[in-house]
Amino acid sequence: MDGYGAGTRTTPTRLRERARYDRETVHAVLDEAYICHLGFVADGEPVVLPTIHARVEETLYLHGSTGSRPLRLARDGLRVCVTVTLLDGLVLARSAFHHSMNYRSVVVHGQAQLVRDPEEKWAALTALVEHVVPGRSAGVRTPSARELAATALLRLPLTEVSAKVRAGGVNDEPEDLSLPHWAGVIPLTLVRGEPQSATDLDACIPTPDYLVIS
Repeated sequence: MDGYGAGTRTTPTRLRERARYDRETVHAVLDEAYICHLGFVADGEPVVLPTIHARVEETLYLHGSTGSRPLRLARDGLRVCVTVTLLDGLVLARSAFHHSMNYRSVVVHGQAQLVRDPEEKWAALTALVEHVVPGRSAGVRTPSARELAATALLRLPLTEVSAKVRAGGVNDEPEDLSLPHWAGVIPLTLVRGEPQSATDLDACIPTPDYLVIS
């Protein structure tokens, strides 16, 4: 299957032409983003929490503490909605109404389950570290039994999934094109800076190659 398919919860009510259901677009957004937002209902009230994630094929893993509310609620399964957004630019139109943003976003609906299998948990934790900094998992101390016990993970299958993309320039009304106002796009990018060594780091320890900006 090449795409996820449009469903009741994955079809936008407006601007449907921006929706994407292909795996390439969805995977690219999930893999590029560092933060997702996990939405669920607790005690009848909506809750949305930021957390880190990692995609392993068609499964999304979400990091948390064993004492956190969503992880406690997920022991028997938890209905969730996970969102990820990448902001690519500010679109400044001649009219206030047509101001917009260029973005790529993904929404995932489903039943999240607590990861209980030790091998799956270890593989998912490694994937989380690699998602943040590729190559890092080989250059750190592995978690202790106490640390593993304090860490919990949610597993969410990528079944009900959609992406939404806005790209391009200004969409002004024809009658506004002659107005004396600047219009255009301000690109936005996330730029990684030079690594800053810890103040207590042994001076003999070099910066790893995977952190060096070429």
